[in-house]
Amino acid sequence: MSTKDDMLRELYVKNGLVKDEDTWVLTRGGKKTPIITRTGIEKIQANNNIHINYTVEAMTPEFIVVRAIARKGDVVMESFGEAAPNNTRNEYPVAMAEKRALSRVVLKMEGFYKYGAYGEDESEAFKKD
Repeated sequence: MSTKDDMLRELYVKNGLVKDEDTWVLTRGGKKTPIITRTGIEKIQANNNIHINYTVEAMTPEFIVVRAIARKGDVVMESFGEAAPNNTRNEYPVAMAEKRALSRVVLKMEGFYKYGAYGEDESEAFKKD
């Protein structure tokens, strides 16, 4: 039986991800969380021929929510990205919401979430120091 680390390693190899360039590990409180960079997300999307459409679901001066609908062959998945002053320091909330939606739907489509990997754009806490 394969371990979580084995399965993640297999996904990294399949998608041509480079350690310390496309991925890194966030260690907090003794827990290790695999983080995939923006370039890694883009590689996964391109490598798997994932097509994405976006819609703005909500936008106010306080927050924005973007829906990403991903298609790969006959498989369709969706996820959301949000941005608000309390969850991003980015001055471009629409772009931040789009990046979060992209990251989430790509990782969901390719099975990274079930092994505990996240995209660095998903949270300010996932930024490399």
